[in-house]
Amino acid sequence: MTTLSTITSGLPLLSVLIFSPLVAAAGAALIGSERLLRWWTLACTTGIAALSLPLWWRFNPDTADFQFREQVAWIPFLKVDYKLGIDGISLLLVLLTTLIMPLCVLASWNYIKHRLKEFMICLLVMETAMIGVFCALDAILFFVFWEAMLIPMTLLIGVWGGPRKIYAAIKFFIYTMAGSIFLLVALIALRIKTGSFALEGMMGQNFEPGLQLWVFAAFFLSFAIKVPMFPFHTWLPAAHVEAPTAGSVVLASVLLKMGTYGFLRFCLPITPYATQTLAPYVLALSAIAILYGGFTALAQSDLKKLVAYSSVSHMGFATLGIFVLNASGLEGAVLVMINHGVTTGALFICVGIIYERLHSRELAAAAGIGKFMPVFAGFFGVFCLSSLAFPGTNSFIGEFLVLAGSFARSQVLTICVVPGVVIAAAYTLRMLQRVAWGGTSNPAHSGLKDLEFREIVTLAPLLVFVFWIGLHPQPFVRVMHATVLHLLQQAGQAASVP
Repeated sequence: MTTLSTITSGLPLLSVLIFSPLVAAAGAALIGSERLLRWWTLACTTGIAALSLPLWWRFNPDTADFQFREQVAWIPFLKVDYKLGIDGISLLLVLLTTLIMPLCVLASWNYIKHRLKEFMICLLVMETAMIGVFCALDAILFFVFWEAMLIPMTLLIGVWGGPRKIYAAIKFFIYTMAGSIFLLVALIALRIKTGSFALEGMMGQNFEPGLQLWVFAAFFLSFAIKVPMFPFHTWLPAAHVEAPTAGSVVLASVLLKMGTYGFLRFCLPITPYATQTLAPYVLALSAIAILYGGFTALAQSDLKKLVAYSSVSHMGFATLGIFVLNASGLEGAVLVMINHGVTTGALFICVGIIYERLHSRELAAAAGIGKFMPVFAGFFGVFCLSSLAFPGTNSFIGEFLVLAGSFARSQVLTICVVPGVVIAAAYTLRMLQRVAWGGTSNPAHSGLKDLEFREIVTLAPLLVFVFWIGLHPQPFVRVMHATVLHLLQQAGQAASVP
C-alpha cells in the first residue's frame, strides 16, 4: 500500500501538523540569540495552532468515520502502516494541544534562565509526539508517538525542575515506562489475532472473553498510570511540583488526556465485553479518586500540590463518565478532559506567575497579593470558579453531563461522588480567598507588579474558552456526538459475546 489520501485538497494536513514542530526544533538548534530563539519558538507554535484551525472548519460532525486520513506503507513485512486520521474526540484533543503550546512558550519567557535552546527544542519535540498520539490509526505508530513524548517530558522535569527534580523525573519515567510495557504486550497479542496493527481492524472483532479480559487489564494498567487513576497517581504530585511552569501545563493539559483517550480509543471499541464486565470496578476507583484527590488537595499548603491533587479528582470525573457507558457520560467525560486542560493549565500558569514574584508557592506567602495585583486576581478568580464547576463556566457543563450519565447508571454511585463537588468548592474557594483577599503582614507585597502584557496574552485565550464552553457548549458537543454514539455501539457488542 503506497497511497496517500486526504480530504484537504491534496495537503496531508495531519502530517504537516505532526512534523512541523520537528522542523521548528531543527531551526531552533541553529539559532544563537536567546531573544530570537524565544520569538522563533513562539512564532512556530502559533503558526502550528493557526494551521490546525482548518481541521475544525472542514470536519464533518455528522459522521463517526475517521477524517483527514493518510496512509502509506511503513514496514510492510510486519504489516505496519503510517496511518493517520481523526474523529470528533481526537479533533478536540489535537486543537487543545496546538492551543496550549504557544501559551507554554509565553509562560516560560522569563522563567527559563539556562539552556533555553534545549528547553524550546524539548517543547517542540513533545508537541510532535502529542499530536501524533491523537492522530495515529496504527498501533505501532501510536506506540512510537506514545513513547516519544516520554523523553522530552522527563528532560523538562529533570533539567529545569525544582530541588527534587531528579527524583521526580526518574519516578515519572519508571511509572510511564512500566505502563508502556503492558500496552506493547497487549498490542502484540492483538496483532497475532488480527494479522495487522491497524487499529480499525482491531475494533469490533468480538474477541473471545478470556483474551478481552487480559488485553483490557494490560490496557488499563497503561492508561490508568497515565491519567493517573488512584492508586497509580503517586508520580503526579512530584512531577507537577518539580516541573517548570510549562512542564506542569503540558502535563496537566495534554499528557494526562492521553490516558483517558487510550480508554476511549482502545478499551471501549476493542475489548467491549471486558469493558462492560469490569466497568463497575473502574467506576469504584473513579469515585475513590474524586474523593481522595479532593480531600488531599484540601490539606495542601503548597499551591502547586493543591492544583496537582485537584487533577486527580477532576480526572476521576473523566474516567467516571467514560465507564458509565452512556452518551451523557461519554460526552461529559470528553468535555471534562478539554475543560481540565483549559482550567488547570491556566491555574498552573497563575501559580507560576506567583512563584516568579515571590519565589515561593506556599499559600501563606501568597496570601493577600490580590490587593496589590487586581488584574491577576480577576483572572485567578475566574479560573478558580471554573475549577469548582461554577455554573456558566466550562467545567460546569462537563461535570453536569458526567453526573447525569452516572445517575442514569447508578443512583448510589452518584450519591457517592457528589461530595467530591463540595470538596472541590472547599479547597478552591479557600485558595482563592487566601490569595485574593487574605490578610498579609508581608510589606514586600506592596511592591508587587500586576500582570504585564505578555502574561495577560498568555491567560486571555484560556479565559475565552472558560466562558465559550461554559455558555455555548453545543459546537463542542456536536463535533463529538456521532463519534460517541459509534463508540457506544461498539461497546454494546459485548452482548453478542458468548
